[in-house]
Amino acid sequence: MIALGCDHGGLEIKNAVIKYLEDNKINYKDYGCYTSESVDYPKYAYKVATAVTSGKAELGILCCGTGIGVSMAANKVKGIRAAVVSNEFCAEMTRRHNDANILCMGGRVSTKDEAVKFADIFLNTPFDGDRHTKRVDMIKAIEEGTYNI
Repeated sequence: MIALGCDHGGLEIKNAVIKYLEDNKINYKDYGCYTSESVDYPKYAYKVATAVTSGKAELGILCCGTGIGVSMAANKVKGIRAAVVSNEFCAEMTRRHNDANILCMGGRVSTKDEAVKFADIFLNTPFDGDRHTKRVDMIKAIEEGTYNI
């Protein structure tokens, strides 16, 4: 299951991603928001991030105006590796090399078609493992406060 969330700035691209998920019969849960009325993005970032860390969702997708705010909020949740992307290469590499578990995008920087393409790449790219596992483990150690240089 894919967890989705947005604020008012990301509503249009989130809805485009939902159509993609439905067209491809991919299970998802939409944690809001549902209208263009101004809302506070940390609320939705938290809902999606905790869905991912609790195991209710495999991966998450968050959208706001730039993707930056939701990524900052989601990354405060232990176990989250949320990445802002604005091109196809980054959408692939954040999964392949960083094992990101939440994709963040901006409705004011990416078109609906681009957002759908980034989501498709993100959801269909595996983590490479190998030397990258060590680096992801280092990120986890920093989060735990056990990282030693």
